Amino acid sequence: MVELLLLLLLLLLPFLLYMAAPQIRKMLSSGVCTSTVQLPGKVVVVTGANTGIGKETAKELAQRGARVYLACRDVEKGELVAKEIQTTTGNQQVLVRTLDLSDTKSIRAFAKGFLAEEKHLHILINNAGVMMCPYSKTADGFEMHIGVNHLGHFLLTHLLLEKLKESAPSRIVNVSSLAHHLGRIHFHNLQGEKFYNAGLAYCHSKLANILFTQELARRLKGSGVTTYSVHPGTVQSELVRHSSFMRWMWWLFSFFIKTPQQGAQTSLHCALTEGLEILSGNHFSDCHVTWVSAQARNETIARRLWDVSCDLLGLPMD
Repeated sequence: MVELLLLLLLLLLPFLLYMAAPQIRKMLSSGVCTSTVQLPGKVVVVTGANTGIGKETAKELAQRGARVYLACRDVEKGELVAKEIQTTTGNQQVLVRTLDLSDTKSIRAFAKGFLAEEKHLHILINNAGVMMCPYSKTADGFEMHIGVNHLGHFLLTHLLLEKLKESAPSRIVNVSSLAHHLGRIHFHNLQGEKFYNAGLAYCHSKLANILFTQELARRLKGSGVTTYSVHPGTVQSELVRHSSFMRWMWWLFSFFIKTPQQGAQTSLHCALTEGLEILSGNHFSDCHVTWVSAQARNETIARRLWDVSCDLLGLPMD
């Protein structure tokens, strides 16, 4: 009798989890952006906006009346998403521009085109990223994770910074991850040539996002530009496309994983919530300031990473 009950329970478990999935997701995604701020006349750039969190972030900002640039590598897919957002929101000011963060020429071309096209930039959301790639290098010879997730956004931000200052008050949101807790900045092995692990390489790049945010906030004090790093949560997205193991894990625990819309909430909170300026440089999760690792609080490492990044990208250090 007990065996039959256990068998029945095992057979029913997937169905019960399926039925409970909305409640489970709601419980695990307590953070919701409650800001009612509207954005008519505001200009926004969202990287990686043709899928996942970036798409949902761009959609919400367009819904609020902003002129939104979808900066993405796959322009064809981006155009389909732009049309979808235009139809959904009624906002026709949703534009697609090519941006390949693994190629500094593409980054510079995007920035040059944007600066020629727009007089203002009020919100920059550095959302795009790669995860668990087999060892490979960007067009400029950087390890793919540090090259795309950190150096690509570092360069893009630098190129658009004066426009952000001219448009102040303005904000920069850098999408990081809880995975930064496992990250370390190995300056002697920044490009992964001496030793490499795909999972840890992702963690290192997410730590770099937080260190960049903190150093950027320090340098921007008094400028009217504020910056925040965010952990979006564990989200159903294309980020795990390079890892069969992670795709399997995402499928196995799909009942507990946030939807892209839920994952976008903290980015939206940091982009929109009034009175957040005093918290510039902080790290957010579920729309609240959250703890970061000891290395992520290390100002010496943050400043050195800034200088090393400038050197690698051929930028002035001050």
